[in-house]
Amino acid sequence: DRLRRDHPRATPHELIERLTRGYLRRAAVGGGAIGAVAAVPAIGTVAAAALTGGQTLSFLSASAGYVLAVARIHGIEVEHPARRRTLVLAALLGKDGPRAVEGQLGLGTLAWGRAAIGRLPLGTVRSVNTTLGRRLVRAGATRIGGLALGRLAPFGIGAVIGWTGGRALGRRVVEGVRASFGEPPAEVPDLIRA
Repeated sequence: DRLRRDHPRATPHELIERLTRGYLRRAAVGGGAIGAVAAVPAIGTVAAAALTGGQTLSFLSASAGYVLAVARIHGIEVEHPARRRTLVLAALLGKDGPRAVEGQLGLGTLAWGRAAIGRLPLGTVRSVNTTLGRRLVRAGATRIGGLALGRLAPFGIGAVIGWTGGRALGRRVVEGVRASFGEPPAEVPDLIRA
């Protein structure tokens, strides 16, 4: 809503592009900042290791906000927490998330988020969330664990690894969002009109 107020003539595509740029910048800066802390002599590695958990939570929070903001631009208002969780978990898995949802539900459609999220029974949604959660733990442990170790590298190398790694994780979420929702609508939906 704030973005729409600040840019009242922007198209849905332009609004999503602005959201995407801000989200990717936040993901990259968060990762790079932890790596920069690791460059501080004597205490940097310990401090960066301690901050990694908080940065991971910050990334997940930013990702959830981004996914749900894009959903609103697509005219999808998701009130139930389990349905929101499905959208966020699928996006966190990148392109694999929407494919997993489509396969589990037997949907032959791309842009399942727009087509089905509001109509699925809650029992089905919870089952999908369980499957997506398991996949995310397996995939995320490897990716995020590797990135966390890379950010601890000394001499500023960790900052570069954190920046590029954070941006790469963010791009994965952006791919998942695009696969979940498809192309933006031609008009801004009534629920976010300025």
